[in-house]
Amino acid sequence: QSQTVFPFPPPIVPRRLYRSICPPHIYFYSRMKTSAAAILAIVAASANGASAFVAPRAAPASSALSMSSSVDDKTEVREYFNTEGFSRWNKIYSDSDEVNSVQLDIRNGHDQTIQKILNWIEADGDIKGKTVCDCGCGVGSLAIPLAQMGAKISASDISDSMAGEAAARAKALGIRNAKFYTSDLESVTGKYNTVTCVDVAIHYPTEKMAEMVGHLCSLSNDRVLVSFAPKTWYYSLLKKVGELFPGPSKTTRAYLHEEQVVRDALKKAGFEVTREEMTGTNFYFSRLLEAKKV
Repeated sequence: QSQTVFPFPPPIVPRRLYRSICPPHIYFYSRMKTSAAAILAIVAASANGASAFVAPRAAPASSALSMSSSVDDKTEVREYFNTEGFSRWNKIYSDSDEVNSVQLDIRNGHDQTIQKILNWIEADGDIKGKTVCDCGCGVGSLAIPLAQMGAKISASDISDSMAGEAAARAKALGIRNAKFYTSDLESVTGKYNTVTCVDVAIHYPTEKMAEMVGHLCSLSNDRVLVSFAPKTWYYSLLKKVGELFPGPSKTTRAYLHEEQVVRDALKKAGFEVTREEMTGTNFYFSRLLEAKKV
């Protein structure tokens, strides 16, 4: 298994820029404390969309508090991406010039992840006429180009604003082979050739990650594509330090995930990792795995 090398030291970002963005993905804020050291901060949340969160199927007998926390997460994500989060991220995931340099970097990072997926699928050359379920579709960054490649798309997002924007963009492009609707991930049903869940797992509680991956696999006949913010000692440290420097903007909670947990969940569901990628810019980090049914 390949090891991911993370850049160090990370860039030093002015506080005003750090505060001007709200999280999806991983963003660093740093200012010099002395000439030899910097204090780093990290905030995170979803990037591609807002529907990575799934409420637990049942409350564990000994964890009413955990259930309450999960429900709060889900409500928080839905409300955020239906209000100020939608406005901010709709600009980031568009050609709008109303973004600062940090937001532009995040846009570029997300675009790189999407392009890597499209390159894989184009190289395979067999997506036309196949069914694709995009969970956490956001504004359609992945679903729309896949539809243009001839796939039959079923895309959902927990945010009605996000799903509505994706549908509007698809309609403006004359796309008829894609449907967009509002749903949390757990409520998505059906069987599809390919299931995708890109840059949304950061909203999903750590203890529920394996269950979420298992649900994605249950929807797929052939292939699953999932990305997540990887949990390493480096990112975990930055996240802890970042909690000491909260910005004024409303945000959602962020969760990093151990890659082995994701791989084990895929294997348990009968899928084998066939391709992998790591995208890292100054302010965006995302681990991408493709797994096929064995």
